[in-house]
Amino acid sequence: MKKSLRLKALLITLVGLFLSIGAFAQQITVKGHVKDATGEPVIGANVLVKGTTNGMITDFDGNFTLNAPKESIISISFVGYQTVEVKAAPSVIVTLQDDSQLLNDVVVIGYGQVKKNDMTGSVMAIKPDELSKGIITNAQDMLSGKIAGVSVISNDGTPGGGAQIRIRGGSSLNASNDPLIVIDGLAIDNEGIKGMANGLSMVNPADIETLTVLKDASATAIYGSRASNGVILITTKKGKNGQAPSVSYNGSVSFSKTQKRYDVLNGDEYRAYANQLWGEKLPANLGTDSTDWQDEIFRTAVSTDHHVSINGGFKNLPYRISLGYTGTNGIVKTSNFRRFTASINLAPSFFNEHLKFNINAKYMNGKNRYADAGAAIGGALAIDPTRPVYSNEDPYQFTGGYWQSTNSTSNFSDPDWKYTVNPNSAQNPVAALHLKNDQSNSNDFVGNVDVDYKFHFLPDLHVHASIGGEYAEGTQTTRISPYSFSNNYYGWNGAVTQYKYNLSYNIYAQYFKSVGANDFDLMVGGEEQHFHRNGFDEGQGWDPYTQEAHDASLRSQTAYATRNTLVSYFGRLNYSLLNRYLFTFTMRWDGSSRFSEDNRWGTFPSLALGWKIKEENFLKDVNVLSDLKLRLGWGITGQQNIGDDFAYLPLYVVNNEYAQYPFGDTYYSTSRPKAFNENLKWEKTTTWNAGLDFGFLNGRITGGIDGYFRKTDDLLNSVKIPVGTNFNAQMTQNIGSLENYGMEFSINAKPIVTKDFTWDLSYNITWNHNEITKLTGGDDSDYYVETGDKISRGNNNKVQVHKVGYAASSFYVYQQVYDENGKPIENMFVDRNGDGIINSSDKYIYKKPAADVLMGLTSKMMYKNFDFSFALRASLNNYVYYDFLSNKANISTSGLYLNNAYSNTTPEAIALGFTEQGEYYMSDYFIRNASFIRCDNITLGYSFQNICKSQAYKGINGRIYATVQNPFIISKYKGLDPEVKSGIDANPYPRAMTFLLGLSLQF
Repeated sequence: MKKSLRLKALLITLVGLFLSIGAFAQQITVKGHVKDATGEPVIGANVLVKGTTNGMITDFDGNFTLNAPKESIISISFVGYQTVEVKAAPSVIVTLQDDSQLLNDVVVIGYGQVKKNDMTGSVMAIKPDELSKGIITNAQDMLSGKIAGVSVISNDGTPGGGAQIRIRGGSSLNASNDPLIVIDGLAIDNEGIKGMANGLSMVNPADIETLTVLKDASATAIYGSRASNGVILITTKKGKNGQAPSVSYNGSVSFSKTQKRYDVLNGDEYRAYANQLWGEKLPANLGTDSTDWQDEIFRTAVSTDHHVSINGGFKNLPYRISLGYTGTNGIVKTSNFRRFTASINLAPSFFNEHLKFNINAKYMNGKNRYADAGAAIGGALAIDPTRPVYSNEDPYQFTGGYWQSTNSTSNFSDPDWKYTVNPNSAQNPVAALHLKNDQSNSNDFVGNVDVDYKFHFLPDLHVHASIGGEYAEGTQTTRISPYSFSNNYYGWNGAVTQYKYNLSYNIYAQYFKSVGANDFDLMVGGEEQHFHRNGFDEGQGWDPYTQEAHDASLRSQTAYATRNTLVSYFGRLNYSLLNRYLFTFTMRWDGSSRFSEDNRWGTFPSLALGWKIKEENFLKDVNVLSDLKLRLGWGITGQQNIGDDFAYLPLYVVNNEYAQYPFGDTYYSTSRPKAFNENLKWEKTTTWNAGLDFGFLNGRITGGIDGYFRKTDDLLNSVKIPVGTNFNAQMTQNIGSLENYGMEFSINAKPIVTKDFTWDLSYNITWNHNEITKLTGGDDSDYYVETGDKISRGNNNKVQVHKVGYAASSFYVYQQVYDENGKPIENMFVDRNGDGIINSSDKYIYKKPAADVLMGLTSKMMYKNFDFSFALRASLNNYVYYDFLSNKANISTSGLYLNNAYSNTTPEAIALGFTEQGEYYMSDYFIRNASFIRCDNITLGYSFQNICKSQAYKGINGRIYATVQNPFIISKYKGLDPEVKSGIDANPYPRAMTFLLGLSLQF
């Protein structure tokens, strides 16, 4: 028996040995050369024995040497080229063909599209990177730090909140500075409604295929009106013709917490400091607690996101259907955001694709619960830390059981209501959150149908027609308890409702023709757009004594409606000679109902030139250079979004309730004329742009550099007018000019490409200079216009102005005087005009909120099935008014005890030591450099394929990943967050640090 087993083992060993020898004998050495269609060697191409991990990359001459089985298949691939598979042989020469889907990838440019390589304007198109996208709630999150010249600053950390988007700085002072948003060819009214931050909110980011940003006027002028601030084109995903149905799922769960908090005194520290100030003669008793009020209002928030899509296509009928749900809880208690989205796309074609349809429909329902973050955070930073959150003792039954500073209600007629909250004290922040229920519900529907017909008898001629529209409604309901700080005794139950609907239709003809070395693309068309908005307010408090409504707001008294219309004609000519010399000319005429008949029409031309230098004979043989193109552009764009649809008409408006006249026992509101200006006309922005696009090593390194100059004339500006010349002291006029100029640079590279490891790196930097060159019709060098948010101290004070020679919204403050140790001397400022008096004439322009330089860096590394990525952003020379410290700066007895209530302070204020009254808060000491480097996200993922694969089932592909959003900020700024869109850092809703686990599946 043992001999038999030994014999079998020996036979098996011998068979294995012979098989190994046979396999080894069939191994051959494959020597190969990889080139492109022009004969240039392809450097760094992946060469792999199919079905194995045996591979390498080509050298600088495009050569490789590889051992492979004789009958095996060699796979050669490289970014931008079609993958080629050949049988193993001693000598292999492979020619990679350009991947037409990549090289001929078209970029949407407005009423048409163009090949990437033929673009003449400053246009940037990005596709959402599924591996390094970070946490994306709204479409604007995809742009942050990704495109040179584009600044995206979220309003704050409010769930579902909007963002300030600026393309190459702002081009206006009083009109809108927001870019035009176009979704699947439909221009969107960017003004949100209750419950919807802006037009981008209604698109689920998972449905977006590409984002294209048009930056210079040669690209944007085709949109004419509203294009002065750039254009963002969103194209959503579509199905594929003849594709079997496939299902994709993306889901995640995330945990958010505060990244940083303000440092204020705790209970023990406050009692100690109070004793230091007053000794034993406290103005009122302090409590015995030590409450961390920030702990009481902040939380670790759990959020989820889910998205399912079905892609497929019957014969000549591609389709895509998607559903999405986002449930975001804010880090401030009671705040949350819920969004449900649905979209459908159908793209049927007929007559051998001569007639094509593209049908899009999108729906969003959004629900918000708003925390009164300003009151809650402000209260948490100011309220007495020695007091408890709740109390059952008298008199706190009159404040809902929350500890509050109270006043007697002897002036009220209800004898049972003895106390109310002291309205001049700091509010209990927990009460601020729970005694005010502020919710919104919004619905938004966007749909459009595009039709494209290619003539049978003249296939070079297309006619394209589109009709679309948007309907949105939103209601914000606010209920405030009678126990609350803001509406004590009467309470409030009211709602604000808004509606809007927009209609758009256009038709244009496009003719393509190639004649020898000449390529023509001619397009002409027209468009009409209607924008309607209406709404009303209603609600009331309740007087428990009279059992009647208090301060009622009736729909019949508050209802309003407004509208505006744009009628446009446009055309574009693209011409190419020898595939090297490019010419683009566009023209648009816009008529806006917002201006009188004499000024209604605006003309917006643009011209661009391109030179593909790489195609010239003297560069064709330079192997290291794969692309080099020069672009020059000029154009004029317009602006008519002035916030008033009838500013040129003499209209009467209903006066407030205090200007009424009696008719019997009934009081009727009066009407009065409002200011109007029949000479209003378009703002016009002229832009010059020069750019250079480059590429090296077969496209492994690509990038571009742009320089631009923009000047806006006839600024729509609110200016003071002589008394008696109109019906107001101010009126909107076309007075003023504004300049922006700067440089942009971006580069994308693959520093490392091996069989198992790839590293993608992208970087962009932007420098922008903004300056007002004219504000009035005169030459008063001291003239300025106050602007911006109010600061906390003083009586409705502002510290920002528009002034000629300086950037918009610059800070206008006193120059601080310091002692020999560098400490500011309270209320001592420099007498800049030398008249011996310190007054407003001594104020000067000191810094600005907008950054001089913006940078973005994204890195993505892939090793086999693993991926690791991170994204960084930097902002340099942006300044912020440190309102938190300014508000706490007075640490005297009057600063800490006012209106019969204690107020908390901070160690930083105590170290500053201000104790007097005065205008110390107008000092440039509080203007702080808020430059920063922010890490937007870090992601680690693992991709898998063919799970549960069988003969009957293709298997499941997917990816599991973990992301940390906003993990750190590097900045010298001592405030909560250096990224402040308004320039005034006052009690913002903090941006959270978030940890996310996600899963993507494709069935």
